[in-house]
Amino acid sequence: MRRFGVIGLGLSLVAATGACANTFGQPETWQTPAPAAPAYTAALDTTLQTIMKNMSVPGAVVMITSPEKGDWTKAYGTRTVEGGGPVTVGDRFRIGSNTKTMTGTVLLQLAQEGKLGLADPVSKYRPDVPDGDNITITQLLDMRSGLYNYSEDEQFNAQLDNDPTRVWKPDELLAIAFAKPPYFAPGAGFHYSNTNLILAGLIAEQLTAQTLQEAFQQRIFGPLGLGETLLPPATDSGIPAPHPQGYMFGTNVSTLNDAALPAAEQSAAAAGTLLPRDVTVSNPSWAWAAGGAISTAADLTKYATALVGGGLLDPKMQQTRLDSIQPIQTPAPFEVGYGLAIVRFGPLYGHDGQIPGYNSFMAHDPVRKDTVIVLTSLFAAPDGKQPANAMAMAIMQALYGIPAPVSPSPSR
Repeated sequence: MRRFGVIGLGLSLVAATGACANTFGQPETWQTPAPAAPAYTAALDTTLQTIMKNMSVPGAVVMITSPEKGDWTKAYGTRTVEGGGPVTVGDRFRIGSNTKTMTGTVLLQLAQEGKLGLADPVSKYRPDVPDGDNITITQLLDMRSGLYNYSEDEQFNAQLDNDPTRVWKPDELLAIAFAKPPYFAPGAGFHYSNTNLILAGLIAEQLTAQTLQEAFQQRIFGPLGLGETLLPPATDSGIPAPHPQGYMFGTNVSTLNDAALPAAEQSAAAAGTLLPRDVTVSNPSWAWAAGGAISTAADLTKYATALVGGGLLDPKMQQTRLDSIQPIQTPAPFEVGYGLAIVRFGPLYGHDGQIPGYNSFMAHDPVRKDTVIVLTSLFAAPDGKQPANAMAMAIMQALYGIPAPVSPSPSR
């Protein structure tokens, strides 16, 4: 979305106590020793805790799957800024623009089924799209349509601030976008725009004769066994328990052009005298097909592995998706690119996500089979940086020994 993705800390796993007064531990011979943490995680653990402290992140979950380096999962922090119990590895988080990969997957499945063509003009399905005769399905998914991003509109952001529980309809979002001039002619540039994925979601519903929630369940969540992942209905602004509360510094309007707080407020946040706002119940209907999903670290590990390694598309379409990635300019030390609703971060492929209250990162390496998941309960740090991406960079440094790329795009 504009920022929707791409682009004291306590240990969260505690021993459960029974309700009875008399409790007994297992005899030592019955106990299974916990596996030793991989060697690379000792320094990484310290680094991640430092990042969270410096970025004022209340809670996070990290899950790393690495055949070469070793698997590691850890939850950090608490579910509220006041405490509220520890975050656990099974907690649900909003995953923002990672949802785009799901919407894109459905359209690619429909393409391989012959129900649409990637070169089809958008006007074939939505005659109301400005210059829709010259915008292809591919250009929606790879952010090269030129269509204005409705979530960059200041009046829209003011409405998010003033009425956070409002239920938004997709056509209301498109009306905002279509009232503004395009950034460029179709195919003439790259601009991250949620408008593209709202259109993609509507086309998916039209061709499947299902709600997008039903299409996700039938085509992605069910086949992969993602029992903790969902796209909530537009009227539902809640998150199924368990979950941490989601937090945000500033407002949607104040962070629209620059997510960084004024210097005095950054200092107050560092001192702990300025706390982020709880925005958990902000209705994500405005993000919908572009960023409305909810998931867990374990589910996203399964999903990212299939998204990149195969299992959701036939081999030919899977290769088409990976080959679609084109480089985009970033300060990264190696190539970052965007393709058919998928991002390349150096050796890893996936996406990231940012939605008020939460920031996330998921990616998989199709060569080494590493998978990295980071979920955090903060939209952005006081200095405007994205905490999940900062933590993912540290993980990539630990896994690959090289600096990790930055998020390729604004996210809201």
